Amino acid sequence: MIINRYLIGEISKPLAVILGILIALFGSYSAAGFLSDAVNGLVPIDTVAEMIALKALISLEVLIPISLYISVVLAFGRLYGDSEFTAMFALHVTPARVMRAVLILSGALALVVAALSLIARPWAYEKLHELSKLAERTLDVDAMEAGTFYVGQHGNRVIFLSHRDGPESPAQDVFIKLQRSDRTEIIRAHLAYPLPHSGSQVYLSDAHIYTLDHDDEKADRVLTATGIVVNPNSPDDTPPEYSSVAVSSAELARSDSARDIAELQWRLSTPLSTLLLGLLGIPLSRGKPRQNKYEKFGTAILIYSTYYLLCTSARTWVQHGLVGVFPGIWWAPAMLALLLLTFVFGPGLGARFRRRQA
Repeated sequence: MIINRYLIGEISKPLAVILGILIALFGSYSAAGFLSDAVNGLVPIDTVAEMIALKALISLEVLIPISLYISVVLAFGRLYGDSEFTAMFALHVTPARVMRAVLILSGALALVVAALSLIARPWAYEKLHELSKLAERTLDVDAMEAGTFYVGQHGNRVIFLSHRDGPESPAQDVFIKLQRSDRTEIIRAHLAYPLPHSGSQVYLSDAHIYTLDHDDEKADRVLTATGIVVNPNSPDDTPPEYSSVAVSSAELARSDSARDIAELQWRLSTPLSTLLLGLLGIPLSRGKPRQNKYEKFGTAILIYSTYYLLCTSARTWVQHGLVGVFPGIWWAPAMLALLLLTFVFGPGLGARFRRRQA
C-alpha cells in the first residue's frame, strides 16, 4: 500500500499541473472566439463565461487521458533517472506491482471519463446549443459594426451595415434578410436607429420591404415606408436541429443511424482509451539510471497524436458509412492495446528467444 500511494502520488502531482494547464489553454482558445462574438453583438456578454465552462467540461474526456498519459511518462521517467525504480526492484517490488498502482489510478480516472463522456458531455452540448439558440434571438444591434455580414446559425437572418460611425450612432444603407417559416422578408433602408430601452428593436427610415411568400399561389408584396420599427432578431419558429452529440446515450443506443452509432462508440471508447494510455506510459518511461527523463517524451507524444488521429478518423468513417458498426471505431483502441502488449511483453519474449538461440 505504501508503494501504491507513493507511485500514485508521484503521478498525481504532474497530472494536476498538466490538466490545469491544458484546461487553461483550451479555455483561453474558446474564450477568444466567444469574446469576439460578444464584442460583435452575436453572443450576450453574460453568457460567455457559461459557454466557456461548458466547452471546458466537454473537453475533459480528451484532456484527462492525455494528461494521465504524459504524467506517467514524466513521473516514471524521473523515477528511472533517479534510480528509485532500481532501489524498488532491489527490494523485490515487481513490475507487476508498479503496473497495479497505475492500473488503480487509470481505472479510477476511466470511471470519471466514462461519466463525463456518457452523461456530462451530451448535457453540456445540449446546454451549449440552447445558449447558441438564445444568442440567435438576442442580437445586440447596438454593438454591430459596418462592413460585416451578421449571419444567423441556420442562415435565417442576414444583416449588413454599409456605414456606421460607432455604437449608438445610426447606420446607413442597411440590408436585412429574415427567413420565416412561411415567407422571406428582405428590407433595405437608408438609415437605421437602435431604439433605447427596447431590446433589439430598430427604427428604419426610408425603408423598402420585400415579402416573398413560400406559397406560389400567393403574390409577393412590396412595401415602401418613410419609417418603420422592426426586430431583426432571428425568428423563433425554427425547429431545433438534431445533433448526435447532444443526445443522451440511452437514446443513441436505440438508434440505428450511422452518426448516432459513431457517437455512442466514441463515448464508450474514451474510458477504454484512458485505461490503455495510462498503462502505455509505463513501458514508454523505461530508461537507465541518470538518463534524461525527457528522452522518450517526443516518442510518447507521437504515439498519442497518431492514436488520436486514428480515433477521430475512425469515427468519421463510421459516420459516413465507410466502416460498418463492427469493427466500427474499435479497431483503433485494439491497435493501442496491441502496442501496449508489444511494449510490455516484447522485451521478455525477445530475451527468451535469444537464450534459446544461444
